[in-house]
Amino acid sequence: MGKTGRMTDAREPADRRLAAEALAANDPTGWFEPLYAEAAAGSAPVPWDRPDPNPLLVDWFAGHPTPQGTRALVIGCGFGTDAEFVAARGSRTTAFDISPTAIRGARARHPASPVTYQVADLLNPPADWTAAFDLVIESITVQSLPPAVREPATAALRTFLAPGATLLVIADIAGAPLPGPPWPLTPEDIDAIATPDLTPVRVERLPRPDLPGRHRWRAEFRRAAAS
Repeated sequence: MGKTGRMTDAREPADRRLAAEALAANDPTGWFEPLYAEAAAGSAPVPWDRPDPNPLLVDWFAGHPTPQGTRALVIGCGFGTDAEFVAARGSRTTAFDISPTAIRGARARHPASPVTYQVADLLNPPADWTAAFDLVIESITVQSLPPAVREPATAALRTFLAPGATLLVIADIAGAPLPGPPWPLTPEDIDAIATPDLTPVRVERLPRPDLPGRHRWRAEFRRAAAS
């Protein structure tokens, strides 16, 4: 039995076990640091940790060259693979994760990195990040949060955008109900990102190169330019 009183199974993936315990304690983000701590100890994998950047992100950049000095923010950066890719494209990149262990890992993996790695919480972000970025990248982070906090998480994404900025969202497409995490995004979740001054540019359902037969959203939004 887990520390919350919930029955646990030794065969259950660590992310689902820890997420269930955190949700039982009414702490929707409380499972990330324990997961990364278990990974650092070698007792559990981080399911989304990959040696290469997200291929849908790489493909998007191929058609969207960014000017040197673009202020970019990478949400939920983990060990920094996507953030390093974004920085290598010429952006002044800030990347954050709620897990201090993840941020220490990112800095250790990329000791000469130009990326500013920071511990921060998407649900309570630093005030000085408001309207501070030209490009915000959200790749499979919101879907790692339970649906109960999806609305505030999505609202936080919007706050980072400077006038004329781009928000890129990459997420799994919701299908048959499964115990999370993840909690993939529905069409309604994607639609809810838009506001009168944040309009969809292109919303795509694209095959996952790593998992044949599975698809992900790649949705690009743009904030209205300053008048």
